[in-house]
Amino acid sequence: MKIALVAISAALLTTSYAKDTVFSAVPDGIDAYVYGYPLVTMEFTRRVMTNVREPEGTRAPMGQFIRARHYPDANFRDVTAPNADTLYTTAWLDVSKEPWVLSLPDAHDRYYLFPMLDGWTDVFQVPGKRTTGTGPQTYAITGPGWKGALPAGVKEYKSPTAMVWLLGRIYCTGTPEDYEAVHKLQDQISVVPLSSYGKPYTPPPGIVDPSVDMKTAVREQVNALSADEYFTLLAKLMKDNPPAAADKPMVAKMAKLGIVPGQPFSTDKLGPLAKDAFSLVPKMGVDRIMRWLKEGIIAGDLKYHEGWMYTTDTGIYGTKYLQRALVTAIGLGANRPQDAIYPTSEGPTILGSYSGEKKYVMQFPKGQLPPAEGFWSLTMYDKDYFFVANPLNRYSISARQNLKPNPDGSIDLYIQNESPGADKESNWLPAPKDKFILMMRLYWPRTTPPSILDGTWKIPHVKAVD
Repeated sequence: MKIALVAISAALLTTSYAKDTVFSAVPDGIDAYVYGYPLVTMEFTRRVMTNVREPEGTRAPMGQFIRARHYPDANFRDVTAPNADTLYTTAWLDVSKEPWVLSLPDAHDRYYLFPMLDGWTDVFQVPGKRTTGTGPQTYAITGPGWKGALPAGVKEYKSPTAMVWLLGRIYCTGTPEDYEAVHKLQDQISVVPLSSYGKPYTPPPGIVDPSVDMKTAVREQVNALSADEYFTLLAKLMKDNPPAAADKPMVAKMAKLGIVPGQPFSTDKLGPLAKDAFSLVPKMGVDRIMRWLKEGIIAGDLKYHEGWMYTTDTGIYGTKYLQRALVTAIGLGANRPQDAIYPTSEGPTILGSYSGEKKYVMQFPKGQLPPAEGFWSLTMYDKDYFFVANPLNRYSISARQNLKPNPDGSIDLYIQNESPGADKESNWLPAPKDKFILMMRLYWPRTTPPSILDGTWKIPHVKAVD
């Protein structure tokens, strides 16, 4: 990569083209690519998830809910890093023409949260047990330029963008009885246009676009876009999904390249050499984003401890464009840190990997289980971040397994391929025979010590045992 940049720079210096449009085109283009990555990815995700006539499985038309009815099993391959803790209730909205009204029923103290993401992946509101309680509540989600009166009892949540993703999560133990209870709750959640609020409403069938690629992973589709395709779409999307006020310097930088909200983009506006060099921007942009996975540790946006990597910088990003783009690439839809932290470990050391050929123990000292007001869990994934088939059909382990303590009050989790014995199976997280990855979830992490948010609670090391 460095060689390529040096070669480009040397060539640019031998030309007579204006420095503003030639010499700075590639680095400014990479900055613009990183900046726009969340918005472009959200649009591709929206297209794929809403390209159906009626709700089915993990997809539903615009303005209609996807209601996950059960946890996925080891055959599930739609998205990476699935969970076995919450049932998703999600919908995509376009609030450019009129507001949409979200009605949440009484959840009877059940833990849930309903984060609302704008087109740039910022969580602009998050009703739920932590913030608004579990009683009945009704919200009008309004667009950037909307002004008007709302019915009594309806609270306004203003979205900074026309694109909104409601990404509801409801805690469920996974038993038949609890599935039934959560299904009843899901069926009472509704979203309707403001003009239809309080009236009988039947959502129209979705419009299926045959040109939408429904098979290739969204990230692969986005990463395969040419510079012209990527920035043309970005400029179009920015018209209804405006940049934040803090983005003014970036918007000015993009304007020099011809990337202007609502206007068509073409590399023809650049000089011949800059145009050729600009074709490398998408690949360089993706590489820049993924390098942040390691560089972010040095910068402090990503934290590392005893094999575990995590961040407390999600959901609201400000001008941290690299952090926002990386979270988009590997964890689209991430919550605010006050709602969830997702420590991940691919091995006991930064260079090592876990293997089912070994046996591991993760020990929590007495009284030091993960400090979370909502819930915590430890999930097992194979090397590709999918569930692992096992005799217990257990994909995660948590306090709901009635973990058996040691005589001193500490709790050991046995992470291995074979059963540790019938007397220890309550604490067993089954692993594959080869490489695996662990992810911990702390929903509503405690804010007072001990807390993962301020570093006063440390994640135990996963140790190999003889």
